[in-house]
Amino acid sequence: MNGEIKRFVRFLATERGLSEAYQVSVAQTLTSLVAWMESRKLLLAEIGTSELAGFLQTRKSEGLGASSIRLTTIHLKIFFRWLAAKNYTVMDPAEPLMSSKSERKLPLTLSPADIETWFDSIPTGDLLGRRDLAILELFYSSGLRLAELCAARLEWMDFEEGFLRVTGKGNKTRQVRVGTKAKAAAEDYLKNERPKLVGKKTTSHIFIGIRGGSLTPERIRQIVKKRAAMAGIESAVYPHLLRHSFATHLLEGGADLRVIQELLGHADISTTQIYTHVSAKGLKDIHRKFHPRA
Repeated sequence: MNGEIKRFVRFLATERGLSEAYQVSVAQTLTSLVAWMESRKLLLAEIGTSELAGFLQTRKSEGLGASSIRLTTIHLKIFFRWLAAKNYTVMDPAEPLMSSKSERKLPLTLSPADIETWFDSIPTGDLLGRRDLAILELFYSSGLRLAELCAARLEWMDFEEGFLRVTGKGNKTRQVRVGTKAKAAAEDYLKNERPKLVGKKTTSHIFIGIRGGSLTPERIRQIVKKRAAMAGIESAVYPHLLRHSFATHLLEGGADLRVIQELLGHADISTTQIYTHVSAKGLKDIHRKFHPRA
C-alpha cells in the first residue's frame, strides 16, 4: 500500500494544494495504518469499517487524544475516498466512521495592552531589532499565518495602499491589510536594516537572516519566543497567538465575523457557505476602524 500512499500524498500536493505540514501529517497516519495492518497480516482488500475502527482504538490506547483521533479519522476518510474513486478498492470502508467530537477550546490571546508593552520593549537600535519588530507587527496587524509571513516578498508589498499580497492554504492568494504601525516598522526595517543583511544576495523575501537568506518557520518561532521572553511575557508565546489576538481584538471591537473570516483567509468547506466577499476598500476601512494598531 506504500505506493498508493505516495500517490495520494502527491495528489494532496499537486491537485489540492495542501501544505507540506498537512501532507506529512497524513503520511504519518497512513504509515501507522500500514504498520498496524502488517502486524496483523492484513491486506488492503481485507480492510473494512471494523478493521479501521480497530486501528483507531489501537491509536487511542497508545495515548492519542480526542483531537488527534478526530484528525486521524479525517485522514482515513479522505484517503479511502480517494482509493475508491481511483478503483483501488471496491468500496469506501471509512465512510461510516464517525469523527469523534473534540472539545473546542477558545484560542489563547494577548490583550492589546500586553501587545503594546511587548512591541514597545523591542530596541530597534539593536542588531535585528527593526526586523523583529516588523515581523511581530505584521503578524498582529495582518493576522498572517507563519508560512505566509515566511514566503512574503518585496514585490507583494504595496506600501502606498497599505496592503500585502500573500498566498495562504490551498495556494489561495489574498490581500491583507497592513496597519500604519506595521507599515512604519516594515519601512524602517527595509530601509535601515535589510540592506545590511542581504548584502550581495538577490533574494526578494522580505524577512531574512544574518547570512542573507530567507528566515525559516522554526527561526521565526524562535524570534517570537525570544522577544516575548525579553519583554517579560511568561505565558507560552508562538506566532499563531498573534493571529488569534488579531481576530479576537477585531471581534471585540465590533467587526463582523464574516469580515474577519475574509481577513484571515479562511476558505475551508465549513466556512465557505457564509463567505462574503469584501472589497479591498472595505477591508481597509474596517481594519482602520476596528484594529487597535491600524
